[in-house]
Amino acid sequence: MIEIKAGDGHSFSAYRSDPAEPAKGAVVVVQEIFGVNAHIRKVTDAFAEKGYVGIAPCLFERVAKGVELGYDEAAITQGLELANKVGLENALADIQATVNAVGNVGKIALVGFDWGAYLAYQAANRVTGLACAIAYYGCGIADHPFGKRKIPTMLHFGQDDALIPFEWVTNFRSVRPDVTVYGYPAAHGFACEERDSYNAAAAAAAWDRTLVMISHCLEGPPAVTLKNAGFYASAKVEKKKKKAAADDLGPPE
Repeated sequence: MIEIKAGDGHSFSAYRSDPAEPAKGAVVVVQEIFGVNAHIRKVTDAFAEKGYVGIAPCLFERVAKGVELGYDEAAITQGLELANKVGLENALADIQATVNAVGNVGKIALVGFDWGAYLAYQAANRVTGLACAIAYYGCGIADHPFGKRKIPTMLHFGQDDALIPFEWVTNFRSVRPDVTVYGYPAAHGFACEERDSYNAAAAAAAWDRTLVMISHCLEGPPAVTLKNAGFYASAKVEKKKKKAAADDLGPPE
């Protein structure tokens, strides 16, 4: 854990995971309503394994320290209460401070889950220093499209999510063509192995798409190699001598 100070003087913890090799950029992972628990730390470590600095701010520390919740009804109730107490503005301030804290390692992506997904969607237009934003099953996004995105934004939704009717997602697509939206035959929380709703196929597909966007936005698109590039590079090109232009008029007689 490291300590970060927000613009208003609030200090909070953040779980940071560094890659073995020089970083290709950074990924800020935004927690669910369950805190920076084992699942969020695992995701943060997974980005470090891909070559990025992973960092997950403890957004609940505005109101409570050391929060790590499970996934039962009591945890959901407690997590929602904490999220409401923190509020949008405080959460965005801490996300901004986290982005600033890793700004020296390169370009930065933001990836949020559940409550963190809603925050990531908001941060895409309000937090500076971001290259892209990616959100997994964020409540409150599909029914409130907000403005045109300032940075590339990708959303992942479960088609069987009881909290987010997929018809809302379909309508969202029609009014926000500037956002990349994917749907999966899965329920809410499908990317978390610790939840009953975990769906391995959906999680893998979303993860692959997430990595592609992050790679493109932080490192640039992959180089395109022409099939016959080696042949053309080794081929000798003989320059033809230019013929003298004919003097149609000829010398004066």
